[in-house]
Amino acid sequence: MDQGETSSALLGRRALLAAAGGLATVAAVPAGATVPAGATVPAGATATAATAGRRDPAPFGPAGVRPGDPRYASLLKGDNQRFVGRPEEIRVVGTTEQVVRAVQDAVRDGRRVGVRSGGHCFEGFTADPAIRLLLDLSPLDAVGYDPGRRVFEVQPGATLGRVYRTLFKGWGVTLPAGGCPEVGAGGHLVGGGYGPLSRRYGSVVDHLYGVEVVVVDRDGTARAVVATREPDDPNRELWWAHTGGGGGNFGVVTRYWLRSPQADAEARSAAPDPCRLLPPAPAEMLEALVEWPWDAARTTQRAFTTLLRNFCTWHERNSDPGSPRTGLYAVLQLTHHTAATFSMVVQIDAGIPGAPAMVQGFVDYVNAGTGLEADGGSATVPWLYPMTWPGNGEAGNIITRRYKGKAGYLRRSFTEAQLASIHRHLTNGTGTPACGMLVVGYGGQVRAVEPGATAVAQRDVVMKAVYHSVWAEEKDDGANLSWVRELYREVYEDTGGVPVPGEVSDGSYINYPDVDLADPAWNTSGVPWHTLYYKDDYPRLQRVKARWDPRDVFRHALSVRLPE
Repeated sequence: MDQGETSSALLGRRALLAAAGGLATVAAVPAGATVPAGATVPAGATATAATAGRRDPAPFGPAGVRPGDPRYASLLKGDNQRFVGRPEEIRVVGTTEQVVRAVQDAVRDGRRVGVRSGGHCFEGFTADPAIRLLLDLSPLDAVGYDPGRRVFEVQPGATLGRVYRTLFKGWGVTLPAGGCPEVGAGGHLVGGGYGPLSRRYGSVVDHLYGVEVVVVDRDGTARAVVATREPDDPNRELWWAHTGGGGGNFGVVTRYWLRSPQADAEARSAAPDPCRLLPPAPAEMLEALVEWPWDAARTTQRAFTTLLRNFCTWHERNSDPGSPRTGLYAVLQLTHHTAATFSMVVQIDAGIPGAPAMVQGFVDYVNAGTGLEADGGSATVPWLYPMTWPGNGEAGNIITRRYKGKAGYLRRSFTEAQLASIHRHLTNGTGTPACGMLVVGYGGQVRAVEPGATAVAQRDVVMKAVYHSVWAEEKDDGANLSWVRELYREVYEDTGGVPVPGEVSDGSYINYPDVDLADPAWNTSGVPWHTLYYKDDYPRLQRVKARWDPRDVFRHALSVRLPE
């Protein structure tokens, strides 16, 4: 149920400043073999609580961490400290078999179970007071190459920083995943993660070959199941649901297997080269930071809306699959005027021919006609530096960090009324320097995949918008929640306060979950929350739910519901 995502880094780079692995080779297990503790369950096989490995590697044994244990408080809190649960037990698990056993214990005892890998969920899904057993997947953090399956393996507790380091140092490859190095892979991948290379290489789930998932059968038996994208895999629908269906819906993912579809022919060769099975990582990234002043005399509504419109229009015109500019990734970070400046971060593989000119042309396009003077600079840095540097957002408020995030997909630029609403809220008297929004470049190769091919329903989009407020003290909850909710409601005023799919908007992104979308006080559109997240894919996800979680063991405020 951990649904951590890229925006933690994006929030951190501007909002928090204003307020905010070893190499491994994974051996495959042949079909029909005994499954020892920690080994991969072979395709078509399962591991149950009764037959799973009977030994536990130290120090992660079957005994849980309970209130009163000195470890309890440290294991309890996630990234968003608005939400703190009180489970009877936190089970720290390090193998698939331990996950099976923990889930079986929860079902046997009638205890609600929650699952956390990195803890970066926008909402309190793993801090629900009803959760009595919380699974901490952080020790399940292996990253490596599986020569038997001819795929790369990433376990859910691995942070994105660990994934990037291991894949790059070992094989020179990478994933088009998020830019926040401390986000756990568990929630990020299953929700359809994206990041700085997605315009060039697609969503991270476009490279997902298979999953190992601990599920619970109708009779209450917990077991581990393997599901792949192979056309003849009887469990293929379970794989499909994990290509954007979101965490906490169907079971506990204990392994992700990754290989680009275009590399399948290489994988079938006699001696496949692992270095060709995932996208190549850039050697260096060219990064530019551009800043504009919030100056009442110069940054008028006309100047501001022109700049924002330009950013959006550029993405409308340069986000087709195969476009020469899909290598450019940009985030416009629009802070409240009390922050004194707002900014834009641009990233591009420095090895792309003409990269500096492309960046400069983009900056000039965004600034054209505004009358504003842009300030900033650029630098070329090794690939691993921007992707693993902890200053990307995780080192902000270490004592307390509270936030509310809301989101929407964009198929084209905001309307003139929406642009005016954004300016009005960013210049009002109730915001703080840590209030604001992000407009994130998307599209490109993401749009090359048919919507039904994965559970990411929003494929014909070019940007994502993220609205946020970040603060430190509980006493400020009301004011900060009100600010971001009112901004969001006014931007989508013409469609009932939410981004209803249409000419401009296309719903929202499940890795930026927002319980307000299920609240009729904030969603007056008549369009249900699940349509905003999943569109026409929701009935299919419900069928997967009925097949693999018929007892609704895995649930939260925005989980896929069993069909009626």
